[in-house]
Amino acid sequence: MGVPVTVLGKTLAVLRAFTAEDTALGFAELQRRTGLAKSTVHRTLGELVEHGLLERVDGRYRLSGLVFELGMRASVGRGLLEVATPFLEDLYERTHETVHLGVREGAEVVYVAKMGGHQQVRAPSTLGGRMPLHATAIGKVLLAHAPPGDVDALLAAPLARRAPRTITHAPLLRAQLAEILERGVAFEHEESAPGITCVAAGVPEPGQDLRTAVSVTGPVHRFHPDRHADAVRAAASGIAAMLARRAALRES
Repeated sequence: MGVPVTVLGKTLAVLRAFTAEDTALGFAELQRRTGLAKSTVHRTLGELVEHGLLERVDGRYRLSGLVFELGMRASVGRGLLEVATPFLEDLYERTHETVHLGVREGAEVVYVAKMGGHQQVRAPSTLGGRMPLHATAIGKVLLAHAPPGDVDALLAAPLARRAPRTITHAPLLRAQLAEILERGVAFEHEESAPGITCVAAGVPEPGQDLRTAVSVTGPVHRFHPDRHADAVRAAASGIAAMLARRAALRES
């Protein structure tokens, strides 16, 4: 992707420079990540601070509470979380392992909810963070239900290796996607990071491509994902049923 040329493009480049892991950045790092000229970065940062989208603390910049507020107004935010949270809590109580809710954006899964106890597994997922679809169970179930053109495009590109067991061979991944469609769940075995395993199921929504999924992740030494496949399916089905009920009420 080239350096943005429009005002909006430059603004988005600065905002997207922040990640779930890097929540506070200095001027030099922001310029490096955006590729923009110093004067442009300086002007854009000033305007974002003035309008309340960024805060400046100790010479570094971070996203403001206004950005969070705007994000929660998005359709993928408040409505989905209100419906899903009770089912995610039930799933955690059944498994006592880390539970995720994720949505597909392009070739990545974005984690919109994550809950776990004091002994939750050290997973690479972060709330608001992203992972490539092909490297996680939640991502693979979303990819399996993606439009065929999107699947073909992703498999035609190089598949990044996130861990020693990440599936980077396109034919093998395509065969696994077909199996996911047949079984209704996806599994991951140390593909996003060593030492973790996972099971995920998709959450269909009325009149839309499947874009949401639920997963449970645990350490390989104690978590057996196949034993919890039914519980994950049940949570996903419960969320889907509530979303369908809400959609029907809106249309009535």
